Amino acid sequence: MSFTYTLDGVTITAEPEDTILSSATRAGIDIPTLCYSDETRIYGACGVCVVEVEGIPKLLRACSAKPREGYVVHTDTERVVRARKTAFELIFSDHTGDCRGPCKLNCPAMTDCQKYVKEISEGRYKDAVETIYNAFPIPASIGRVCPHPCEDACRRQLVEEPISIAFLKMFAADQVLNSDNRYVIPVEPDTGKKVAIVGGGPAGLTAAYFLRRYGHSVTIFDQQPKMGGMLRYGIPEYRLPKAVLQSEIDIIAESGVEMKNNMKLGRDITLEGLQKDYDAVLLAIGAWTSLPMRVPGEELEGVIGGIDFLEKLGTGEIGLDEKPFAGKSVAVCGGGNTAMDCCRTAVRLGAENVYVCYRRTRNEMPASEIEIDEAIEEGVQFKFLSTPNNFFGENGHVTGMNLQKMELGAPDASGRRRPVPIEGDTEDYPVDVVLMAIGQGPNVEGIEDSGITLHERKKTILVDEMTFRTNLDNVFAAGDVTNRGAGIAIQAIGEAQKAALCINNYLEGDEVRCKIPYFVQDEKTEEDFKDREKAPRAKMPAVSAEERKDNFGPVYKGFSEEQAKEEASRCLECGCHDYYDCRLIKYGNWYDVHPEKFPGEVHHRPYKKVSAVITHNPDKCILCGLCYRTCSQVVGKSFIGLYHRGFATEINPMVPADEAASFCSSCLQCVANCPTGAMKSDIPVKRVLHK
Repeated sequence: MSFTYTLDGVTITAEPEDTILSSATRAGIDIPTLCYSDETRIYGACGVCVVEVEGIPKLLRACSAKPREGYVVHTDTERVVRARKTAFELIFSDHTGDCRGPCKLNCPAMTDCQKYVKEISEGRYKDAVETIYNAFPIPASIGRVCPHPCEDACRRQLVEEPISIAFLKMFAADQVLNSDNRYVIPVEPDTGKKVAIVGGGPAGLTAAYFLRRYGHSVTIFDQQPKMGGMLRYGIPEYRLPKAVLQSEIDIIAESGVEMKNNMKLGRDITLEGLQKDYDAVLLAIGAWTSLPMRVPGEELEGVIGGIDFLEKLGTGEIGLDEKPFAGKSVAVCGGGNTAMDCCRTAVRLGAENVYVCYRRTRNEMPASEIEIDEAIEEGVQFKFLSTPNNFFGENGHVTGMNLQKMELGAPDASGRRRPVPIEGDTEDYPVDVVLMAIGQGPNVEGIEDSGITLHERKKTILVDEMTFRTNLDNVFAAGDVTNRGAGIAIQAIGEAQKAALCINNYLEGDEVRCKIPYFVQDEKTEEDFKDREKAPRAKMPAVSAEERKDNFGPVYKGFSEEQAKEEASRCLECGCHDYYDCRLIKYGNWYDVHPEKFPGEVHHRPYKKVSAVITHNPDKCILCGLCYRTCSQVVGKSFIGLYHRGFATEINPMVPADEAASFCSSCLQCVANCPTGAMKSDIPVKRVLHK
């Protein structure tokens, strides 16, 4: 005979054979569990399903405790939450592996590199592009210009060389962009909310894309004639063809994002006006001011900020066919990618002598290695361990510079060795133009008197790093204009992605803060991959230095389909195959686990073949017993069992792998029921998420 009890204020109807867990699940209330299945006998191993019953002093395990008429059960009291969190932290303290690949974790936008690389290897280019669009909306552009921090973390370099992740992104995006089946942005139903975004660069475009997907009305205001920001006006045509960028901007516009150009904040629009007319405002105005070097002679004509120079090139103020654009000897001061863009552009504009002055050695240069190599191929001369003492000139125009020779001393706050002047060691160089590319800062004209809080020295907008809110009501900020200042495009994109989520939460009346999810991460060495066959990284076909250095045509020709698939197949697939279905990581983030509070011995054991088609990773195993209980109690076989006792216990095959193969290949229920991805098969299987 059925009866009722109360669970979290809800009246639950239960049967005599019910447990608290089974009746709650039937009522649609989720009580965490890792070891329960209604097809197997109650085990109670994980301890995460505890609940509190009024009048009973101890916590009960919901998987085994039977409810009674009139019970008042709570699943979210402080005591329950504390007990569950401790249980999860104890499990995680000896759970090793990789939830996500290091490539994804090292990407500021958390792009699922492993997933789209896999899709490319299988020829599923539209799927790969959709995967990238889950992180940001301009893959063809970013694939060309990103300095790919993902590749810095790629474990393939423990075998030979990292995978060419960025160029694979470019390949897939180009395949879809140039097809008749271009990506169409999915948009939720209209919410009636309006968002204004000031700035149409990578941050502004990304935020607009996500906010439009959420169903909000979005308008981007930008001071330039066209959208794109630094991607259009700060990166030369030979690296990023503007037609490619425009095609991706068009896709965003086609989703319903309104784009208004030649609209300058403080001149055509005001922050106060936007606050009144829109439900939320996002400031993504970038960092368009070249930082001064503060050396004598900097005021001379011909001494130009690197970003100012590239912007003039992008707007057409300097024509691509102006050779030379100002003189024949050009000095570029700085060691980042902007400096590389400046020096390589100067070569293309006809300068005969182009020098890059950098106060440290090549090893400390932040610019991409490939950019430095290609600049050298094009004839750029690098003056390492050198910095300008002063610039000198005639009739108000720069004619030369005095370089101070340096040596490396003790490390500074950044961890790099501090450059120290060598007394009396200087050298003069004749130059017609100096391009200063030592850094960028924001131009806050139009908002400095709005009451918004700025960093006293850097003049960046101060925001809450968890919500991206400024001190002004309904005003948010993201990208290069915020706290840390200028960075690479993918960093601005990553901020905008999170800011868009926070704005959406704000518009829905929710103050949920962005936080970095918890992931299990593993450490690997070359020894772990010693059995891998070496397969060198694909070389991107490129135009020779002689062919490219006098024009702005694209340097890279792109991978062929065969090259792309072969390169993608080099992926070691470090991230867990079961991440999206893993109950352990889902619950771990629900309860904000910190397993580091339980230090101690951690297992590191080899994989085991349960059968010829099933592999078991004992370091991901939590000993829930679902695999061997399913095998014996549901399937009626005894292919899996427990071996050893106590802390050393592990799942073990009970018959030879080949003997079990034929049956296992058509069953796979142990894989389907595993809550953590410890059991794996290359045969597709539909997971059991919660029974």
